[in-house]
Amino acid sequence: MYESHFGLQEAPFALTPNTRYFLRAPSHSDALELLLVALSEREGFIKITGEVGTGKTLLCRLLLNELEQKAYTAYIPNPHLNPDTLYEAVAEELGVDVSRCANTHQILKALNERLIALAMDQRQVVLVIDEAQAMPEETIEALRLLTNLETESVRLLQIVLFGQPELDALLQKDSLRQLRQRVTFHYRLEPLDKTSVAQYLRHRLAQAGYNGGDLFSPGALRLITRSSGGIPRLVNILSHKAMLSAWGTGERLITRHHVMQAVRDTESARSPGLLARWL
Repeated sequence: MYESHFGLQEAPFALTPNTRYFLRAPSHSDALELLLVALSEREGFIKITGEVGTGKTLLCRLLLNELEQKAYTAYIPNPHLNPDTLYEAVAEELGVDVSRCANTHQILKALNERLIALAMDQRQVVLVIDEAQAMPEETIEALRLLTNLETESVRLLQIVLFGQPELDALLQKDSLRQLRQRVTFHYRLEPLDKTSVAQYLRHRLAQAGYNGGDLFSPGALRLITRSSGGIPRLVNILSHKAMLSAWGTGERLITRHHVMQAVRDTESARSPGLLARWL
C-alpha cells in the first residue's frame, strides 16, 4: 500500500509473528537467554508471562527455531484441551501412533517408551505450550504428571509455558501448588521503554528494506510510546496507521499529528490527555 512511497520492500508493521523482526530489547533478550540456559541445564518447568501483545508468541517461535538443531520439540499452540486430548496431542507431536492405544494408560506408556528411546539417542525433548493460561485446571494437573516420566538420572521431558498474567493467578491456586513448586524459572516480559520503542521502529523499518533517515519525528515517537504503553502489538498498530495517514497526504515524515490520528482510530490505545494533546 504505502511501501513504495516510503522506500520499503514490504509492510514493516504486520501483526503476524515473524522471527526476522525480533528485536533483542533488554526484557526480551533476557527472557530468551534465560530459556536457553535453563533448557541447557535440563530444568523442569519454565514459565514466561507477559501482557497481551508483548511478544510472547514471537519469542515462542524464536525459541523453537533455536532448538531446532538441538532438541526434539513438541508445540501446543492452543492448550484449551481436556487431559486425555492433551496427552494425545503431545504424543502425536512426538511421533507416537496413538491409534493403537485403547486408553490413557496406554498413551502414557507409549509416551514414556518414546521419551526413553529419544533419551537413549541423546535427544533432549522440550514441550512448548503457548497461551497456557487457557488450560483448564485439570489439564494443568495432567501436565504435571507428564514430568513424572523420567529415569533415575535423566529428566525425559522439559516443559516451557508461555502465558498471560492470568497464568500466574491460576498457578497460585492451592490445588496447583505441586506444579507451582516445579516451576524452577520464571520471567515476566516487560513493555518497551522510549529508547526501545525507537530502536524497535528503526529495526522493523530496516528489516522491511528502508535505508533512509528517521521516518518518525521525536514528537511522534513520544506519542507512540505513551499511547501504546510500550506494548509491541500496539506500537505496530499505531505506527502502521500513522504511516497510512502520512501516505494519504503525500508526506514522507510521520509527525505527532499522524500518530494522533492513529490514536483516535485505535480503541485500545491510551489517550494522551488534554494537556499532552495541547503540547
